[in-house]
Amino acid sequence: MSDKLRIVGLEEHVVLPVLLDAWAAAGVQPNVYPDDHPVTRRLCDVGDERLADMDEQGIDVAVLSLATPGVQNLPPADAVRVAREANDALAAIVDANPSRFQAFAAIPTSSPEAAVEELERAVTGLGFRGAMLYGRTGDALADAPQFDDLYGAAERLHVPLHFHPQAPVRAVQEAYYSGLPNGVGAALATAGLGWYYDLGVQYLRMIFSGVFDRHPGLQVIAGHWGEVVLFYLDHVGFLGEVARLQRPLADYFRQNFWVAGSGTVSERYLRWTAEVVGTDRMLYSTDYPYTFGTRPGGFPYLDTSGGIARSFLENAPFTEEEKAAIGSGNWERLTGHLNADRRPRRPA
Repeated sequence: MSDKLRIVGLEEHVVLPVLLDAWAAAGVQPNVYPDDHPVTRRLCDVGDERLADMDEQGIDVAVLSLATPGVQNLPPADAVRVAREANDALAAIVDANPSRFQAFAAIPTSSPEAAVEELERAVTGLGFRGAMLYGRTGDALADAPQFDDLYGAAERLHVPLHFHPQAPVRAVQEAYYSGLPNGVGAALATAGLGWYYDLGVQYLRMIFSGVFDRHPGLQVIAGHWGEVVLFYLDHVGFLGEVARLQRPLADYFRQNFWVAGSGTVSERYLRWTAEVVGTDRMLYSTDYPYTFGTRPGGFPYLDTSGGIARSFLENAPFTEEEKAAIGSGNWERLTGHLNADRRPRRPA
């Protein structure tokens, strides 16, 4: 790994046994690969194979988070229990190798009061630097009033919330993505395109419904180059006046959002994101293991040659200072840990 450019990956997925058991018991069917698939194996590994993959791709630190949809579609009592157990397990993984791993907390959003309590416990008790959310909770979208206390807690604790998409609701999948040949519909509804529209619309709903006006310090991390929204800001901006926003629409993305690419290796998206939000609002992620080894123009899951995660940033059309900020400096600044070697300390 290079001593000149430190890279922290923020969307690095993991599946824990407690989560697999809870998904099976609740009948939740996330978008998974067969048990014997290399992606499945990598999801479950937090040891030598994951570290070797990080080294090969040039990732210094992985911020681990549960694969979508986390605990958000579990029944409330199960969600509270599984979130707590998962966070304890993630904390143990980080404690065992703090120079290579950090973690986003799992939050039981189906139980709003417990969600606030778990975020506070994860941050103040376990030393997590933020939490991962997954858009909808059941039928409730991210701007639903019951999540307002959670957003207030994140603002008060000065920790970001990273949102990851999940599959659109069944009616949307059937209306827009069904009937296509060779199984492409299911993929188009999720990792192909549907995920990003689903979450991007929820970001706009959060803005239009006043979430960021009520919580102006709330910081949200958006993956996948902003979940489509950044590419339409100039057009959608006229709705800011219709919605009577306190600020121009684009200002919310420049003041409340941070954007990462989630392993989508595209210099065009990279440049566009820098133009819209600025390099001081850009972070880095690889979407491990789903896009492990992805190369421009393709999606070959297991092409591990070349360390593309590092070379993509090293070859970006930015100054060395900007690359260092995107690689890790912005993350440290966002989470209040400007000393790259400092970790949150657990209370005695």
